[in-house]
Amino acid sequence: MDINRLKEAQLSLSKKVRASDEKQCVKTIAGVDVAYNEQSSEVVGAITVLNADTLKVLEVQTSIEPISFPYIPGLFSFREVPPLLNAYNKLTITPDLIVCDGHGLAHPRRFGLACHLGVTLDIPTIGCGKTKLLGEFNELAAHRGATADLLDNDEVIGKVLRTQDNIKPVYVSIGHKVSLDTAVEWVLKLTPKYRLPETTRQADQLVNKTLKEHREKTYEKT
Repeated sequence: MDINRLKEAQLSLSKKVRASDEKQCVKTIAGVDVAYNEQSSEVVGAITVLNADTLKVLEVQTSIEPISFPYIPGLFSFREVPPLLNAYNKLTITPDLIVCDGHGLAHPRRFGLACHLGVTLDIPTIGCGKTKLLGEFNELAAHRGATADLLDNDEVIGKVLRTQDNIKPVYVSIGHKVSLDTAVEWVLKLTPKYRLPETTRQADQLVNKTLKEHREKTYEKT
């Protein structure tokens, strides 16, 4: 595997990312997540589609398949996009926007999971990471809605956003076809009660449930 070639591919593909709002009406919004069964060398990809206004789950789909890419920091999207695409292709509802449990432009080569998935599907995407991958920021206020620029060499690569009072912030960045301000607005709307967006919470629950059931079925067969 030529890691340098893959890094160059990320740099090249990052030029296709569009950082402005290209869809004015968002009625459905999806969350994606993956989980791994290292014992069987399998990965589960999950996608949940929610009503953008009520946050009610409208559809869920999953895909279970062999892990096709090794664990390499900075190249996670090559490992996670394939099962997510297979789950996405099963949907009967095409989401207007996807929120990824990961980063977009807040990536060393400005092409994290949210960018990779967004450019591949040509759909607006947002990155919302639980932890910082890179960048620096000033301390932000303790109240819900407080933000700070996430900077890498004086370039704004995202926003640090506190979604609930007095809890750890999340790291929001552009994925594709959405502005940073709009991305922050959506993450706040999707976090009425909890730290993480409801899209991420629902996808996480789905992927873990699917993985657990798959493990149990595999154990029964053996």
